[in-house]
Amino acid sequence: MLDVRRREVLTLLGGAVTAWPLAARAQQPALPVVGWLNSETPTGVAPLVAAFRQGLSEPGFVEGRNIAIEYRWAEGHNDRLPTLAAELVRRQVAVIAAAGTSSALAPKAATATIPIVFSTAADPVAEGLVASLNRPGGNATGVTNLGSELVQKQIEKLHQMMPTAGVIAALVNPTNPALAEPATKDAQVAGRTLGLQVHIIQASSERDIDAAFATLVKVGAGGLVVCPDPFFTSRRDQIAALAIRHAVPVIYFLRELPAAGVLMSYGPSITDGYRRAGIYTARILKGERPSDLPVQQSTKFDLVINLTTAKVLGLEVPFYLQQLADEVIE
Repeated sequence: MLDVRRREVLTLLGGAVTAWPLAARAQQPALPVVGWLNSETPTGVAPLVAAFRQGLSEPGFVEGRNIAIEYRWAEGHNDRLPTLAAELVRRQVAVIAAAGTSSALAPKAATATIPIVFSTAADPVAEGLVASLNRPGGNATGVTNLGSELVQKQIEKLHQMMPTAGVIAALVNPTNPALAEPATKDAQVAGRTLGLQVHIIQASSERDIDAAFATLVKVGAGGLVVCPDPFFTSRRDQIAALAIRHAVPVIYFLRELPAAGVLMSYGPSITDGYRRAGIYTARILKGERPSDLPVQQSTKFDLVINLTTAKVLGLEVPFYLQQLADEVIE
């Protein structure tokens, strides 16, 4: 009888030892979740996602190890962003990383409590994302490249490249008014200042971009300023191919486009902006509040010229512009 009871006790103890690791694993806390909201596709902005992950990793957060990221992509349809933002809010993610102005406005309208870290080319104060750059207030902060304010400088650079061209076109995305409207105004101001005729052309789809190049050729535009927008960044290969096909000098605010084959760019490093957004996200995960983190601004702006494209277009790049360039692609 004693042997039987001893075997029963050992069996119970053995079962408890076996069950304990399983119970312990079940009780381990879930990884904190960051919601990533973007108006484009995963392939179109892959370098930006990589830069964001790099920023997260610098303070010690690595996806899949001690943090999870849930991605929401609008696939080029800005009207889907409010629904996607609502999904992340219902999911009760720890932070929403908003890639782009429209992507930031959607969660800002959906929650006043979940922290939002944005990366935008617009003025976040004018768009109502923050109360001020130094004291954001509320639940949002991030990085601004102020890309729309560079449109005048970009038209000026394009004019320096082609001083005899009297007509310039500006490409804007009408579904993103936070960027399109100030860019349109800046383009028109630059036109009046430089004595140029500026045609505003709208595009919000792949087909629209094809049509836009046909239009600017018809109006006799000597060059094209592609105004800041995540959609245009994601369509850089298409824009570069059309620019070569139609022999149109193009300038953008990110080096990603001259790297893809357009003539030039003047603006900040967007990948660095997303890296810094990743750092801010990590700081919030560690307990800091968005209202205490000032909105960061780009302070360095680079001129990038693709000399290979200039030769294909039959353009002679003025020597002084080559000297001013921070990077020359050959």
